[in-house]
Amino acid sequence: MAEPLRFLPVGSDGLLVELDDLQTTLTLLDALQGDRPDGVVELIPAARTLMVRFNTHVTNSASLVETIAHIDLSAKSSPLGEVFEIPVTYDGEDLNDVAELLGLSVEDLIRHHTEATYIVAFTGFAPGFAYMTSDDPLFDLPRRKSPRVRIPAGSVALGGKFGGIYPSDSPGGWQLLGRTELRMWDTNRSRAAFLAPGDRVHFCDSAKGASVPVSAMPAVSKACIHAPKNSEGLLVTRADRPAFFQDLGRSGHAGQGVSQSGALDRRSLVEANLCVGNPRGSAAIEIAYGGFAMRAERPMTLAVTGAPSQTTIRTSDGRSLTVRIGQPFALNAGDELMLEYPGEGTRSYVAVRGGFTVEKVLGSAATDTLAKVGPAPIVAGDILMPANEAISAVAPDLPCAGKLPKAGDTVTLDITLGPRTDWFTSRSLTTLLTQEWQVTPESSRIGIRLAGQVPLQRADATELPSEGTLLGAIQVPHNGQPVLFLADHPLTGGYPVIGVVASHHHDLAGQIPIGAKIRFNAVAGFEPLSRGMTR
Repeated sequence: MAEPLRFLPVGSDGLLVELDDLQTTLTLLDALQGDRPDGVVELIPAARTLMVRFNTHVTNSASLVETIAHIDLSAKSSPLGEVFEIPVTYDGEDLNDVAELLGLSVEDLIRHHTEATYIVAFTGFAPGFAYMTSDDPLFDLPRRKSPRVRIPAGSVALGGKFGGIYPSDSPGGWQLLGRTELRMWDTNRSRAAFLAPGDRVHFCDSAKGASVPVSAMPAVSKACIHAPKNSEGLLVTRADRPAFFQDLGRSGHAGQGVSQSGALDRRSLVEANLCVGNPRGSAAIEIAYGGFAMRAERPMTLAVTGAPSQTTIRTSDGRSLTVRIGQPFALNAGDELMLEYPGEGTRSYVAVRGGFTVEKVLGSAATDTLAKVGPAPIVAGDILMPANEAISAVAPDLPCAGKLPKAGDTVTLDITLGPRTDWFTSRSLTTLLTQEWQVTPESSRIGIRLAGQVPLQRADATELPSEGTLLGAIQVPHNGQPVLFLADHPLTGGYPVIGVVASHHHDLAGQIPIGAKIRFNAVAGFEPLSRGMTR
């Protein structure tokens, strides 16, 4: 008999299976992919865990635990892939620190890195991000105590026992050795991800003549939303910050390293579409903190929902009309719609009758700001074109939305504890649930960065191998200041998750403004799920 598996709760619709090693994880992944249990939505493999996200209307954690516990994991899988040489310019910010940590000179560090063979074990964190294992046991490094807010695309990095290359500008806590000009993710290729599980990688030093093939150089992205200047649509006349097309997201693509993304306040997006008679999941414009305006070049019907900014229409003859949030309204040719800073909440949604003409990627028009997947940001000068989607009657009498939080307010979010609550001291768990956490200006669609007077402390100081994360996860880096993951969160991360925001508060979390405070309310105590035995 094998050792028992450990099952940990992850929110209301997920569980984490803890396994002995990477090889066993991949074996379980292969088994579940070959015979997927009913209700399983996504599988996210990592170093020694497999995250299982499921539809709670079809199955539950107890049923999945019973099924997974009886899978035979004795037959190990052996994925095979292609061999790649990747040129690197070794000028990373952490190069000297890594050499010192390993007791090497910089020259010896580069020699070890270029002589090692890396194998892609799994993908995650962001589209095109491949977690690679090395045959050189020297490479086992702690992550940075505080993750960087922005790491440039192409950065070659080490974290724990893994190597990786950042496919896009993103936050991250790995140690940076250098950079490559190869693009790791490109939806114009037949295989968007440059690397796939089973591939073998050899890094080579650009200073010694290694070069990037022309076919692998970055290309200019295709325009997704710009229409000809003589088109009759909605001309964006003001955008104090970029707005984004969003819909209900692209579920089911975790295997490509792609998270669901989509609107931060899904209810408001659905309500905007219902107001104008669109299908509930049609793409709408998500506008953060107002400061946005657009002029109609022909008559059309729109609606604004979400954060109640001061919304007005300046007509072509100079009149000013007030727009009511959550109700359809008409724009005539020449009318300009203006959204100012909202008095509460953060994000407003604008839908147009018939939907917007926007290119979809992997079945969705959502813009994932971390993964750089989806339409380009909407900026002043863009012309947004209405589409001809199937439409029904407008819904002018939707129930009034509740009050949204303002800067200075304290918002209570329900959470479920786990999967890594036991990595923290009991005192820190008390701090999590009793202390007010300030929402900082570093917050974004990726996550809300929090600051508390007393940071959280771990009971387990060991390095956590990267593992899957879900929407609403409260991840705690070494500095003890939590990050609450929102729609554009990474699929995997290397810091422990102490709890997950309950699904009924996801939309509320997406509307909490900078300057507000959060209190967490645990709806149940932390308890690992029943253990099972593999046969």
